[in-house]
Amino acid sequence: MISKEAIHRFSNAGYRIVGRHSAVDICHWTKESLRKDRVCYKEKWYGIESHRCMEITPSLIWCTNKCQFCWRPLEYTICDEPEADDPKEIIDGCIKARSLLLTGFKGNPNVDKRKWNEAINPTNAAISLAGEPTLYSRISELIDEFKKRGITTFLVTNGTRPDRLQTLTTEPTNLYISLCAPDQKTYMVVNRPLIKQSWEKLNKSLELMKSFNCRTVLRLTLVKGLNLKGIDNYAKLILKAEPNFVEPKAFMHIGEAQNRLPRVAMPTHQEIIKFSQRLSKLISYRFKDHSPQSRVVLLSKN
Repeated sequence: MISKEAIHRFSNAGYRIVGRHSAVDICHWTKESLRKDRVCYKEKWYGIESHRCMEITPSLIWCTNKCQFCWRPLEYTICDEPEADDPKEIIDGCIKARSLLLTGFKGNPNVDKRKWNEAINPTNAAISLAGEPTLYSRISELIDEFKKRGITTFLVTNGTRPDRLQTLTTEPTNLYISLCAPDQKTYMVVNRPLIKQSWEKLNKSLELMKSFNCRTVLRLTLVKGLNLKGIDNYAKLILKAEPNFVEPKAFMHIGEAQNRLPRVAMPTHQEIIKFSQRLSKLISYRFKDHSPQSRVVLLSKN
């Protein structure tokens, strides 16, 4: 279901393909945690351990958008649903492949051996590596299987499948929706949707967000010259969703995004702080924290 060319491309980038449509990779912050004891902001904000966080996708090349800021290769993108593998097989395969990817760290003298032994037994799954995870028809079963194994889940979606969100029988630990445009015109330029009524579907997902009992987060990936504007409209959309948290974050000039956008499109941390301070006042959310190394701010509803 994934072409040999795509498998070769993703494998060279460090991904490991699992089954017919899933993949796992070692996150930058997992490596940093093991080698330098530096952790992702999500460890500080949400309590997950960076060295035990497994970044996966059940839909490697399946997506409804071709976002300009995406750091993955987009030429293999399929706007469809993969024929679904069993959730248990996906999890088993991802844990096994991740353990193999981590093998080389064991002999590194700079790696804490206790951390390495913990790292091969993940306690959180970030379902965010590539593609749109809600295109995997058994996403609710996947989340449920992780829960049965005592593994928390962060589900990151572009919001174009509100029907999938509405029918989740098991909620993730964190539900992230990516909100990367203040209006439909900007959305069409930045997110480059492959389906009809994509903006309307995103708005439906935003309306659904407040009905979730899990922790909810809106992620704003901000690009200078594209979507770092329209703050009043962003505020209206955020208030429609009523998330627990909002994460305004700078686009990072890495991976394949370097071929689509110039380096100057990457906002500075100070620009993200300034934007977040203005947004905080408009939505009456508290400016709770920020992470300079990731150029991200945390705004909290409470």
